[in-house]
Amino acid sequence: MQKKKLWLILAIVLVILLGFLVWLAPSATTGSNTTASSLAEAQSNSTSALAGNKTLSHGTAPTFVSASQQDTEINCQLSLDQSQHLIVNEQTRNCFEYFITQYGEKQIDQIKQDFTRYMQKGYKEPALSQIIDLWNRYIDYRIQLGNLKEPNLDKQDPEYYRKVFALMKDLRTQFFSLPEIEGLFGAENTYHEYTLNRMSIMADKNLTEAQKAQKLKELFAQLPEDWRENLEQLSKLEDLRKLTSDIKARGGSAEDLRQMRMNLVGADATSRLEQLDQDRGQWKSRVNDYLTQRDQILKSQMSESAQQQAIAQLRQQQFKNPQEQLRLGTFETTHDSGGKLPFAE
Repeated sequence: MQKKKLWLILAIVLVILLGFLVWLAPSATTGSNTTASSLAEAQSNSTSALAGNKTLSHGTAPTFVSASQQDTEINCQLSLDQSQHLIVNEQTRNCFEYFITQYGEKQIDQIKQDFTRYMQKGYKEPALSQIIDLWNRYIDYRIQLGNLKEPNLDKQDPEYYRKVFALMKDLRTQFFSLPEIEGLFGAENTYHEYTLNRMSIMADKNLTEAQKAQKLKELFAQLPEDWRENLEQLSKLEDLRKLTSDIKARGGSAEDLRQMRMNLVGADATSRLEQLDQDRGQWKSRVNDYLTQRDQILKSQMSESAQQQAIAQLRQQQFKNPQEQLRLGTFETTHDSGGKLPFAE
């Protein structure tokens, strides 16, 4: 259940990370149509992740959902304490976002009315008033998010995203208490801080790739255990690709590459990567040798049938494995068309 919840959170925050901030509305005073359209845009890519949760606290109520959500169940697992007060957490936010994603099919006023009616069916005081109050503030927060001024910085600069994130956090304090902020945005903040710090390390020109790898490893170790479990493969693969590319781009040595890998993934993984490099190098050499000899056959004075027979014999001699021969076909086609051979880097 914890893993499922984390992937749901990741589905939401990765959408935000890709654009980092979708400007929801040009103005809070442009009317309900503009507001509704802006809210939908911000979460349109996360609709499938939210709607995919088919757990329901109070039963399905088709009148409360939009046409595109008819095959889903309302994602509102709100938690209450023993005194029947709302416990604000990521489930609360998921519930709000489920209703917000209906927009485009419904006007914002209709969504707000539907949400209130749905909550009145399932909750009583004092929780009901808390839920409705928080919901209204959450809608206002989402609208005001669209009025934030975009930083006048290059979007390739990590500082751009750090300033955007700071603006978002500052805005939240205007609408929510600290416990509410932690409940609604705590998991997202953890991911954003981690991502921003990764970006800063990668952009630091005073660090070598090996030093960056060491800092990235230390940064990753600071994440909560459940986050590390879910992000480990994704983060390490991405960091390896980027740092390897940087080393190759500047003409770095094999020792530079090895030290970076040792710092980032450790000795065992480095040995496996070096073996993979060796295997790839051997494959590249074999393919290039084969294509050179194949070109010589094709340029010879032999008849076409004799050429094809000679090429088939050459292929069989150098690539006895059927799977290798299948891979080889792609390289032949690409080579003949003048394209870049698809060797793995």
